[in-house]
Amino acid sequence: MSLFGDGLEAAVQKAFTRPAPKSAGAQMRYLVKQMKGTKPVAQMLRVSQRTVERYVKDQIKKPRPDLAARMEREVKARWQPQIRAKARQQAATTGGIVIDTRARIGYTAPIGSTDDARLRHLTVALPPQYAARLFDAQQAGATEQQLQQIAAEGLKEVYFQDGGRRAGMLEEVRFTDIEHIEFDL
Repeated sequence: MSLFGDGLEAAVQKAFTRPAPKSAGAQMRYLVKQMKGTKPVAQMLRVSQRTVERYVKDQIKKPRPDLAARMEREVKARWQPQIRAKARQQAATTGGIVIDTRARIGYTAPIGSTDDARLRHLTVALPPQYAARLFDAQQAGATEQQLQQIAAEGLKEVYFQDGGRRAGMLEEVRFTDIEHIEFDL
């Protein structure tokens, strides 16, 4: 499970204007329509083509838990792509992104200051350039560690340095032991 990747996706999904299909038949019909056939859906979900056809006709109504999770994940990944793109664009240009986290946060600083990492609960609004970097990195297939580093740089600038007004000698922020992280646009 990817905390940062899944958190960014959940933030974008809050922008949906309509709920995604809930029933197995509706989800399967949506996937068949999106992928233009039952065969590609069957290959993607690792089931037989006949099974997909049965879901489309509502002959099967209750999928196995693992299949239900795969169907839901695939539907949400394809649901309202224009709304999703618009929400990302707005966050990356004007709105920014809000991070609510409880994690161990420390920093590297000059000798003589206390730089011990400690557990903090922060809710910080990051400027649009960090939202853009996070979404671009996610689209490019960045690792969890890379997304975490971008978020740490944003926290350094906004929370610790207050946009350059304090802690100018701060070198690096360490963002570890994440208990909770949530994003909002």
